[in-house]
Amino acid sequence: MTKFSDLGLAEPILRAVSAEGYDTPTPIQAQVIPAMLEGRDVLGTAQTGTGKTAAFVLPLLNALAHENRKPEPKTCRALVLAPTRELAAQIADSVRAYGANTRASVTMIIGGVKISKQIRAMQRGVDIVVATPGRLLDLKQQDAIRFDRITSVVLDEADHMMDMGFLPQIRNVLKQLPEKRQTALLSATMPKDIRALADKFLNDPVNVAVAQVSKPAERVTQSVQFVPHPQKRDVLTSILSEPDVDSAIVFTRTKRGADRVCKHLEGAGLTAAAIHGNKSQNQRTKTLDAFRARKLRVLVATDIAARGIDIDKVSHVVNYELPNVPESYVHRIGRTGRAGEAGVAVTLCDVDERKLLRDIEKLIGHRLPGNEAGPEPARGEGGHNKGGKNTGRSFNPDKDGGRRRKPRRNRSRPAGNKPQAQARKQSSGAS
Repeated sequence: MTKFSDLGLAEPILRAVSAEGYDTPTPIQAQVIPAMLEGRDVLGTAQTGTGKTAAFVLPLLNALAHENRKPEPKTCRALVLAPTRELAAQIADSVRAYGANTRASVTMIIGGVKISKQIRAMQRGVDIVVATPGRLLDLKQQDAIRFDRITSVVLDEADHMMDMGFLPQIRNVLKQLPEKRQTALLSATMPKDIRALADKFLNDPVNVAVAQVSKPAERVTQSVQFVPHPQKRDVLTSILSEPDVDSAIVFTRTKRGADRVCKHLEGAGLTAAAIHGNKSQNQRTKTLDAFRARKLRVLVATDIAARGIDIDKVSHVVNYELPNVPESYVHRIGRTGRAGEAGVAVTLCDVDERKLLRDIEKLIGHRLPGNEAGPEPARGEGGHNKGGKNTGRSFNPDKDGGRRRKPRRNRSRPAGNKPQAQARKQSSGAS
């Protein structure tokens, strides 16, 4: 079995890795680290929670340890682009932890905080910049950062950046970087647009795919419950009140929905807080710290935070509302079952979400338990819409959500009717 000591990393970095409790790399680390140490570009695909962050952080730190020189003012030598503030903070924490025995410096350039502090940090120059694309370009426009000394760039969670509309900004950044550089693109999925981005900006990359694309982690026990929308909050409260729920993340589709669910859970006596794009960076950081410290039992989040939450021992994930993009389901439930732990993911589906459920099941390649035979809901619960009104028919997940075939018209008619039909057709055409 491969050990970190077999990969060719510098001794100070190996000591830091050992201090974090690791001695055996994950599959993606075992393939990406050697490739980056050789100076190759990398195109990596792996499920969330498989160690992608360390896979690129360790080689970046190793290169800096061998150079052992200070960065020039306003410059950095390595740039990491991430889709969310939470993920950027996670990456920066990893740089500090694994670079504890080196002199590597790191700073974050992200929105939601004052730009003046970030400008001051760049005046001295840093080794590694971890940034969200929009704020990075803001600093570039103000001439607060130079790109001409960058030797390595990493695009982390590239598909999520695409989902958030960052592709034009990413292209803008990459076009301004030195042509001679190392580029690594790491992603949980590999849509066509991301593949096209890699084809344009990566040079003969090493392709690393350690898991089947868009498949949930094997240690996550998944299920679906069919619940009319007006009853979802009560069902959610019941699920989260079970004694085996140590900590849980609840995903909603909207920011307002997250706040409403959070208020309901607090009213039911559960310690809960919401995290989404309308919260300030300070609020989001405090909420995540409280959740990590188990001062909060439930975290209610939107998809924007789904991949930026890196917290071990989250026992449950509940999809209060199904995501519009099926790949987001995989990223959501990837918040549990991490670092070798088992996890539970429960999805609450109402009649209006049956098409979204079918899309998810098509993506992951199987029905979710609870939907094996398309069960109809209990008597009195079928056919409700979001307003709670009965639609007049039961919700059958096995049939609903697909295109219904129109009934075939009876083409057999008496021979005597044929001229009359032709006459009616001619008459309607004339009118």
